[in-house]
Amino acid sequence: MSYQDQRDLIHAGQGFIAALDQSGGSTPKALAAYGVDAAAFSSDAEMFDMIHAMRSRIVHAPDFTGAKVVGAILFEDTMDREFVGQSAPQYLWQQRGVVPFLKVDKGLQDTADDVQLLKPMPDLDALLQRAAALGVFGTKMRSVIHGANPTGIYQIVAQQFEIGAQIIAQGLIPILEPEVSITISDKAEAENLLCDAILNHLDALPADQTVMLKLTLPETANLYSRLCQHPRVLSVVALSGGYSRAEANARLSQNSKMIASFSRALTEGLSAQQSDAQFNQTLSQTIDEIYRASIAG
Repeated sequence: MSYQDQRDLIHAGQGFIAALDQSGGSTPKALAAYGVDAAAFSSDAEMFDMIHAMRSRIVHAPDFTGAKVVGAILFEDTMDREFVGQSAPQYLWQQRGVVPFLKVDKGLQDTADDVQLLKPMPDLDALLQRAAALGVFGTKMRSVIHGANPTGIYQIVAQQFEIGAQIIAQGLIPILEPEVSITISDKAEAENLLCDAILNHLDALPADQTVMLKLTLPETANLYSRLCQHPRVLSVVALSGGYSRAEANARLSQNSKMIASFSRALTEGLSAQQSDAQFNQTLSQTIDEIYRASIAG
């Protein structure tokens, strides 16, 4: 199966993308939710071993296949590890039919103009080349909007597209993720500004360039329909953003052509203390729920 097969699978949108990309800062919270207390590890190396064990359990589950999970976003540490003796990206695609993506951002700058831009990534080209050699299809980078500030939103979108062009130049598909915080009072206004800014940048893209978008589930259903239909967009995926799985699925099902790319909502209910049968049953039900919400439109 080829790059075109991967592209076609993502574009068809008959499933969702699993976000398995918790990094150093978010890993302790992810492990705590999984039932692994911070006292269980005494170093970053042990912590990453434990989160990899959790991710291994997820990707080996019977229902974690391309039939419903069309993609998975990995943290760099995961990309460099193995599943069952095979490179993690290659295992996902060759054994599970799941398209591999890589989180490439290095965190966020301090808030200015109500947004947090991406920190510099001086080694990005080298990381992209290594990822491509391992069979990674695309990338993801997250920045955050904290208010309906036109100046800040323009800056955050411009930065996402600028770095996206660098990623495209290395042969990968970028997922641009300007997240809108779900806690702000002017969320709907911020989303309107964001949609317009993204459209302006999409219209300026060369005809041979394609991006993906990862966006907070909007207050107005189908707000992003114009983005979903844009010829420069391969897919628009939704982040759960702190919503419970039930609320995230309910909101997602109201937005045609958007599919899920959930992290916390995907692992909600999973526990290190569960037997394999219990774990697989819980994950199977979760996958079914997110899949149905993703294809509802």
